[in-house]
Amino acid sequence: MSTYTLELFLHVSGAIGVFAGVGIWLFGLSALRMARRVEQVRAIAWLMIVSIPFMVLSLVLIGAAGLAMAISTWGLQTPWIIVSLVSLVLFAPINMFVLDPRMRALFAKAGEEPDGPLSIELVKHIHDPTLGTLTQTLAAVLLGIVFLMTNKPSLTTSIVAMVIALVLGLLSGVPYWYAARRRAKSRDMLDKSALYSSGRTSEDPFLKKTIWTRRW
Repeated sequence: MSTYTLELFLHVSGAIGVFAGVGIWLFGLSALRMARRVEQVRAIAWLMIVSIPFMVLSLVLIGAAGLAMAISTWGLQTPWIIVSLVSLVLFAPINMFVLDPRMRALFAKAGEEPDGPLSIELVKHIHDPTLGTLTQTLAAVLLGIVFLMTNKPSLTTSIVAMVIALVLGLLSGVPYWYAARRRAKSRDMLDKSALYSSGRTSEDPFLKKTIWTRRW
């Protein structure tokens, strides 16, 4: 067994770990959107939070083993390696600095609420479009890196492939933003309707059914 085969094993193992973590997040977000009780939200959010350190460790393993293979065998000047490493460095922090804080805020909000149906505020946290968009974008970028690793294209092709992966990942999140905007608009309309109805019955004396208004 050579050093290269060991580095390749660690590199592939890290990739498996990352995709397993991303899969947990994708299925977890889907389950959260279908949740109807606070207890369900707590359980799903806890599982997703626990997977974050595992994903970060796997990303570190991918980067370290990939860098070692690049130095020993391929060379750091190889175009597809450069693009892969830059993409990994740019998108790896999404886990720790964006996804993890938002999911912890969701978990904390669910912990503050009693068992039972979801509140409007908790539903708003669950349907945060940033979570779905960034998770799917991260998955698309990782698939783009796998494409570079297996096809080893030129610099131009590598950059185009990663740009396509990034654009597809961002576009996949458009339905989340549309749904969030539609949900907010519907909530505002309901609030205004309730306010108008409340104000009309309490402030307009001519609409009250009294002995005097019945005569007219």
